[in-house]
Amino acid sequence: MGMKPNSRSEVSVVSSRCEEHAGSTGQAEGRCSPIEPTAVAEALRRVIDPELGVNIVDLGLVYGIETTGDGDVRVSLTMTTPVCPLSAYIKSQAADEIRRAVRGCQRVEIELVWQPPWSPAMMSAEARRQLGWRGRPT
Repeated sequence: MGMKPNSRSEVSVVSSRCEEHAGSTGQAEGRCSPIEPTAVAEALRRVIDPELGVNIVDLGLVYGIETTGDGDVRVSLTMTTPVCPLSAYIKSQAADEIRRAVRGCQRVEIELVWQPPWSPAMMSAEARRQLGWRGRPT
């Protein structure tokens, strides 16, 4: 997808586009029910990593969000480790939460990626506070 994570759990928005198609009259017809990537990010904040008790956005697991005017949502996320036993659970929770909370969502795709590897530096200050970490990880 070409998405790269930002440090401090800032989510990269690849695109939010609305497509128009010519109808039978030759006039452009909007097929949009625009989905704001911020709405997707807010929905993902309700997905809590069950081992750490912190949401996946603040943990820095969400690398990117892409939306289309057709109601498609694609999320690129990672886990804290490639051997995470909860990856299927977190992916399922993320997709379910997006479908539940994001108006106009037709399809959700959650892509699990491993590059770049997750590191504690990707966590937000709030996540570090919740976990009792002081200072900024390197």
